[in-house]
Amino acid sequence: MRLAWRSGRPLYTERVRKRVAILGITGSIGQQAREIVEAHPGLELVAAASGSRPVDGIAPLTQVGGDLTDLLEAAAPDVVLNAVVGFAGLPATLWALEHGVDLALANKESLVAAGELALAARRRGGGRLLPVDSEHSAVFQCLEGRAADTVAGVVLTASGGPFRGRTRAELADVSPEEALAHPTWRMGPKITVDSATLANKGLELIEAHFLFGVPYERIEVVIHPTSVVHAVVRFRDGALFAHLGHPDMRVPISYALTYPERAATPAPSLELAGLTLAFEAPDLEAFPLLALARWAGEAGGTAPCAFNAANEEAVAAFLAGRLPFVGIADVVERVVTEADVTPARDLDELVEADARARRMAENALAVAA
Repeated sequence: MRLAWRSGRPLYTERVRKRVAILGITGSIGQQAREIVEAHPGLELVAAASGSRPVDGIAPLTQVGGDLTDLLEAAAPDVVLNAVVGFAGLPATLWALEHGVDLALANKESLVAAGELALAARRRGGGRLLPVDSEHSAVFQCLEGRAADTVAGVVLTASGGPFRGRTRAELADVSPEEALAHPTWRMGPKITVDSATLANKGLELIEAHFLFGVPYERIEVVIHPTSVVHAVVRFRDGALFAHLGHPDMRVPISYALTYPERAATPAPSLELAGLTLAFEAPDLEAFPLLALARWAGEAGGTAPCAFNAANEEAVAAFLAGRLPFVGIADVVERVVTEADVTPARDLDELVEADARARRMAENALAVAA
């Protein structure tokens, strides 16, 4: 609270607004975050960045491309929403954590690639790491106030994407347009393709391990086509806590930006009458990237970084028409299984591992072509 004083007595009370920087503001998450900030009197947009699209006038400080840490230094935000796509978001993630600034994280790839480095940065900086992915936000809320030794496991839900129920053979000729037609969520092209291959759930599995300290063997993935249940936490007494709601990203975005407040959003409340919940096991033969991600996470070191880098290159090739849909998993498998797994001791070593995996992916793409 901010107080104005006269003769030693307060005259009025005014809420201090939280200074927000949105990185990736022109993407789906960034645009919805901007709506949340503009509608909330306690939030102030002080900086905005995009990868390539103009952002002049959106905020007092703006930037297109380049090193985002300089922008963050100048803006001095209270909270950074990192919605940059891919490995490029890593420096901003580490900056926020090192500086003790609250990080609203939508850039799952930076935590996947640099999990141990990110957690070390958070321990040094002392800032809060607030997940924006709907599944991780759900787990975060279900775990709040719970002792770690009471948690038996975490269940992440996946819609199954547009190709749920198809065999690997039936996926051979699907087009980018078909892959981008997600049945329940409105997202950017890269994450939408990742949802179609289940790579996104694999990335989220690794992210959940680092966010919540849950061993990989206690993290499950189930297919839940309606995306009403965002996650489930199992407790040692047999109880299950679930987070339910419409598939609307404004809810987890608002929760992260206004935490520990739970602000109102335009999202409608879920009607329970007539609601039916269905779950099924993922088909790992048709969608092998989920199992590959788990393998990379368990291998540790630079293996998750290699998985992420290869997947980014393969998805870009698929969207450009250079690779068939099933070829995405083939390229990632070749890179992950052939890459040297080494400890990631600092950012330079991680950047080198990322570049090495991308070169391997390009070689695999040349063979596939």
